[in-house]
Amino acid sequence: MTSIKIAGAILAVACIGLTGCTSTKDSGSADSHATSFPVEVGNTINYSSTGSNTVLDCADGKSLTVGGANNTLTVNGTCATVNIGGTDNKVALNKVTSELDVVGMNATVTYKDGAPKVTTTGKGSTVHKS
Repeated sequence: MTSIKIAGAILAVACIGLTGCTSTKDSGSADSHATSFPVEVGNTINYSSTGSNTVLDCADGKSLTVGGANNTLTVNGTCATVNIGGTDNKVALNKVTSELDVVGMNATVTYKDGAPKVTTTGKGSTVHKS
């Protein structure tokens, strides 16, 4: 695991446990109290939220780390690597080229294109190519 992936995972996990860690209101969410915390470090997008319905963009080769709970994410573009933590997250990815790691619980992950190395260690999580 690269140091950027480790740092992103630590950031996502740290934000899950902190009240008020988020910075922006997610206007696309069905829950008016949902907040989001997207932070880009290097070429990695770190996203942590609770109860959001959000569209993200990996552009052409960024990586993505997801934390939080009960999120529905649509991810456009081409992600190099994706690491999904948290609980009960639903993530629909356009394309993943390198790695797709699901360590969170009860995640539902789909991707349309690419041939990533898929690792699923999260209890109750599923990954499907659509």
